[in-house]
Order: sequence, then C-alpha cells, then structure tokens
Amino acid sequence: MGEIRHHVGVLLGAVLLAGCIPAAPAPPPRLVAAAQVAPPISDSFDFERQAASDVVGGDARPTWTLKTAATNAVRVSADLYTVRPGDTLRTIGERNGAGSEALALENDLAPPFILHPGQQIRIPAGLYHRVGAGETGISIARAYGAEWGEIITINALADPYILRIGQRLRLPANARSAPGGPVNVGARAAAFTLDIDDIVTGSQPALAETARPATGSTAPRQPVTTALAAPAAFTGRFAWPLKGPILARFGALAPGKVSDGINIAAAAGTPIRATAAGVVAYAGDQIGVYGGLILINHGGGWVSAYGHAARIDVQRGQAVRTGDVIGRAGATGQVQTSQLHFQLRKNRLPVDPMKQLPPR
Repeated sequence: MGEIRHHVGVLLGAVLLAGCIPAAPAPPPRLVAAAQVAPPISDSFDFERQAASDVVGGDARPTWTLKTAATNAVRVSADLYTVRPGDTLRTIGERNGAGSEALALENDLAPPFILHPGQQIRIPAGLYHRVGAGETGISIARAYGAEWGEIITINALADPYILRIGQRLRLPANARSAPGGPVNVGARAAAFTLDIDDIVTGSQPALAETARPATGSTAPRQPVTTALAAPAAFTGRFAWPLKGPILARFGALAPGKVSDGINIAAAAGTPIRATAAGVVAYAGDQIGVYGGLILINHGGGWVSAYGHAARIDVQRGQAVRTGDVIGRAGATGQVQTSQLHFQLRKNRLPVDPMKQLPPR
C-alpha cells in the first residue's frame, strides 16, 4: 500500500521540485525532485523552472526553484571559549565555525541566551554547513548523503523549520561531502529518498536574518517561492475531505507495514475538500507512491495530507477554508482504484484521522 511508512525512492534529475508533490503499474513521477548532491561551490546552480504536470491542473505551477546546497561544511574541533563583551552565540559560532544551536545545546543554554564576559563556552566538535540563500533542509541533507530528520534532531530545529542565510547546521557524524568533478545525477538518484515528513519540515527555502516569511494568500497569482509563515494556532475542528467507504484504516496493515492515514474510496473526479482552514504547503506529485499530493498547514503543528489526486487545483502559498475544493480524486501513485489517502499529522507525528473527524 502506497501509504506504508517508509522512505520512498524518487527519480531525481536537474529539474526543480515543481508543484511540490505522480494505476498500476505506477508511472514514474512526472515532476522530479531537485535534491541531488551539490557540485563544488564555484559550480553551484539553481534548478530551472519547469511546467508542472497534468496532475496540477495542466498549468505551469512550479512550487519554487530549489537551489542546490553548496558543500561548504567545515570540521570544528572541540574547544573552550571565554566570552568577551558584546559576544552572542551567533558571533561565537561565526568565530569558531560552530552553529549557535549546537552551542546552546552543548552548554544547556535557554532563550534569550544571555552571556556574561568571562563565561566559559564549550565548542562542540563536528561538521558544520553554512546555509546559503534559497537552500532547503532537503537539499542540504542530500548534498551530504544525510537524513534530514537527524539534522533536525541534532540542531533542535522546530516548526516552521525555516532556515536562515548564514546559519550553521551541525551535520550527522556519517555526513559526507560531494566528491569533486562532474555531477553524475543518474548514479546518485537511486540513493535518495523523499517522504511527507521531509516535505513538511525540509522544503522551506532559507531566508535572510531580517526577512519575514510569506503569509498565505487566497488567490496567489503564482506559487509562493519563498518560506511560508505558519498559520495562527489551529483551534477549529476537522471535516471529512470527501465521503466514501473506508478502504484502509490507520495503523498496522501487516507485519512491518503501517498506514499513516486512511484510504477512502471515491469515484474518479470526486471533489477533494480541505479538512480545515490553512495554507497549502505543498501541491504536486513528487512522492511517486502518493501520486498527486497536497499538504495543508493548519497551524498549531497540524498538517493534513491528501494523496492519489488526479487533479490538483491549489498551489503553494494559497490560503484555503474548510470545505474548499483543492483537487479531484483519482488513482495516481501506487493504487489500483480511485481513492483518497488522507493523513493528519500533529507535530510531525501521524495521528488516527478517525479520532479527529466527526462520526458518520
């Protein structure tokens, strides 16, 4: 079942992560993830905008231009630093090559991170990447062959997972830089995986320190290509995205296989409706197992996911209300019949939608 909890391999090439997310046998994803290992910094480049596939309404709706992460990481040795007047965690990190988040964790510091002259700060050893303009967590993780979820944990990153230009991320111990020479995209594609959690937490392009993320718009002329602000805390209720028999429920399906949501039978073309108000964080067919996929951020850590859509009628950065039509049901991805795969996630963790939706 396409909803099984595991990383799903996707084809990768030098195109953008368009329309951000493809019945059997399942066709390859029409949109290809731009999460390849980066060339040397002097050769870094932006992926070209490409037209979205037919699943995204047939229009050219790129989600953003995903910049390849330059592999500029430096290795820092453990050290002890004495705080000087005017020092901040950020300036100490700049001076020593470590990230301010890693410094806070290593020294058990809490906001507002007030330092005092003469205070001793431990510099944690590790490999640190300096975030560049437009880079995302996904592209950084792929550039070093690392798991984005592990980078989140190491750096104690939190919602809305917006990186800042110049921020230094501590990388896992097994991270490795891209080798020199030409980039062999095809050879590396098989090693890359992408799942819903990656998109939810690692798809925000880095912003300048003083820049503000964009807020949702009810009628954006084109997809928002910068970082998106999280909606206000969600205090409402969820509604059914469509009506139909339940084909698969949340939880264990078979030994070693777990469904992160529910599958609802629906005739092809049935309108899919937003379960609650929020902002579209992703709309495309990048994760082949789900086919046409829409992710909506509702605020308060809540995210809803709608998979196997035959048509997507919203775009990244679009604000929606409860009941708004966001797409049409179909049999895209790895399913045999027309249906909707529906997930609810709270603080990254899948929860049983049946316990959050109204009884019927």
